[in-house]
Parts: sequence; structure tokens; C-alpha cells
Amino acid sequence: MNALKLFLSAAALAIMAVLLTLSSKNVYSPPSIPGSKDLLSKSEVIHLKGAVGPESIAFDPNGEGPYTGVADGRILKWNGDSDGWVDFAVTSSQRKECVHPFAPQMEHVCGRPLGLRFDTRTGDLYIADAYLGLHVVGPSGGLATPLVTEVEGQPLRFTNDLDIDEQEDVIYFTDTSTQFQRRQFVASVVSGDKTGRLMKYDKSTKSVTVLLRGLAFANGVALSKDKSFVLVAETSTCRVVRHWLKGPHAGKHDTFADLPGYPDNIRRNSRGEFWVGLHSKRSLLAKLVTSYSWFGKTTLKLPFTFQQLHFLLVGGQPHATAIKLSEDGQVLDVLEDLESKTLKFISEVEEKNGKLWIGSVLVPFVGVHELS
Repeated sequence: MNALKLFLSAAALAIMAVLLTLSSKNVYSPPSIPGSKDLLSKSEVIHLKGAVGPESIAFDPNGEGPYTGVADGRILKWNGDSDGWVDFAVTSSQRKECVHPFAPQMEHVCGRPLGLRFDTRTGDLYIADAYLGLHVVGPSGGLATPLVTEVEGQPLRFTNDLDIDEQEDVIYFTDTSTQFQRRQFVASVVSGDKTGRLMKYDKSTKSVTVLLRGLAFANGVALSKDKSFVLVAETSTCRVVRHWLKGPHAGKHDTFADLPGYPDNIRRNSRGEFWVGLHSKRSLLAKLVTSYSWFGKTTLKLPFTFQQLHFLLVGGQPHATAIKLSEDGQVLDVLEDLESKTLKFISEVEEKNGKLWIGSVLVPFVGVHELS
């Protein structure tokens, strides 16, 4: 067995060495998507002053906002052109040293808010903080209150996204990994980690139920319009999983959609369709690295920087891709910025009042695309 592992490791190193010396665009370039519309380059941007990484976008019950969480742990609110972005809430009280827009080594102290959702009845904002768990803050903002920080006796390591069933008074949320934290997200994908979970939090009993285990980078969450199923993005496998909540398939799950790249958050529009933001499309090289766990784990042992590992996943031309899916998982629309003129690395697409509000975990602005 040890001899086999050594052989596979040596083979992986040899293959990687060859691939990294290739200049062929077929190896690095992301695949084209039939019917794609190269329109997102026309998007406007709302810059963040002294902040980066607006992962999730949310509007309060009064239609104000958007609100977004950024890399230094704050949740900001857009107050229009006159006032710009203002501080709204935080998940950590230990913010004395949280002074840098992007400091991954401080995220476990400062907090890193990812998924955001408002309860339309109460105006409360629910927050999935990557390091600090599931939180809630009232309509006036301030310091959020923790709701779930551990499950089954173990601390949450990578809380990612959520959606709220206001009728049942429950919250569905994801823990991306029990092994990796957010700042190790590339290593989680490359290693083939499958410890992600989809869970349900009951507000009245304050209990947590694990609905799905063994997910490969459990990410975005979205309920169907009729609440019969909940979707979860499985980023590493480039698919969206459907977990049935009601009907003859209740308790079972299946593949809702296979995608050409790495899905991040999922957001339902008023018609019951789903917008999925892709962090990037998956190249042939990335498919090789992520399809074989032994290959990925060997890659992690090589002296690659974070930027080089990220490059293996996103390819030579990372750009913006947003995909709209029907209620049964069919592709309805694909919007892209193929040359990264304006947008790239999409984390979320929120449709509101004829516009797409677009977040990204890696850029210092929010994109706004006008739908025709």
C-alpha cells in the first residue's frame, strides 16, 4: 500500500510538472457555455471604501440596502449615493485589531460574515459567520447574538450560507467543512474534503438537525418557492444538490443541476427561479486536480502559494458567470463577463426590481446589472 501511494504521488508530481509547463489554452481556459450572453461587463459597480469581499447581498423588509458582509468582519449598509456605505453590524466584540480591509489571519477574531438573510416579519438579520457560527442582529444593527456555534459537541469551523422558512420558523444553513476553515478554502477543494453538512435550526426549540452529511464544500442554500425542497451548492463537485422536505421524496436528495464551474451562493427570485453565482468555471486542469483526491492531496504537498493553488482551480482567465435555473433545475439564462472587464469571481446574484446585485468574496465593490 505504501509503495502504491509513493507511485501515485510520483506520478502526480510528474503530471503536474508537465501541465504547469504547457501553454495550451485548452488546459487552463474555462469551457464556453452554449447560449451564454457576454453582458455583465456593462454592469455598474458600487465601490466599498476601505473594505473588500462583499460575499452576500440582502435587502431589509423595507427594501432598504443592500447590506453586505466584508472581509474585516463588518456588515455594511448602502445608504445611497449621498451617504454611501455605513457600518450596520458586527459578529465579534473583539475588534480592536480589526483595522485592515483584508487580513485572513485575523478572521477568526474579527469574524467573517458570509451568507445574509432577513426575516421579513421581524426585520432581524440572520448571519452565517464563517468562524463564529449562526448569528442574528435586530433591525437597528450593532453586535449580533450567537445562535449556533457548535453542532454535535464540535465547534462549527466554516459556517457558510443560510435560508429562512418563516412559516415553519426554521433556518437551513451549511457548514462547509469540519476540517478546513474559510481562509483554507482552496485547500478544502483541492484535497477532496467531503465533510460538509446541511443543517436545520429550529428557532423555537433552539435545536439543530443535520440533514445531509458528506458534502464536498457545502456552500449556498436556497428554499424553493413552495418550500418543498431546499438546495445546497456542492462547490467542489460543481453541482447543486436538492434535499426534499415534503412530498413522496421527503428526506431524500438528488442532483438538481450540474454546472460548468464552482457554484457559490444560490438566491431565489420572485418567480421561483434560482440565480447561481460561479466563483469561476472549471478548466481541464482543475477538473483533473479536483476529481482525484490523491492527486489533490499530493498537489497540496508541493511548494505552491495560495495564489498558485487558486490559479489551478480558476485557470488563466477568471471572469464572471451567473446562471439562472428553473424550478426543476433547467438552465434558463447564462450571463458572463468573459474578459473580466468589470466583474469576476461571483459569489452571489440577488435579483431585485429589475436589477441583479452581484457580490464577490475577492473584490472591493458590488456589481449592479440592469436586466432588459
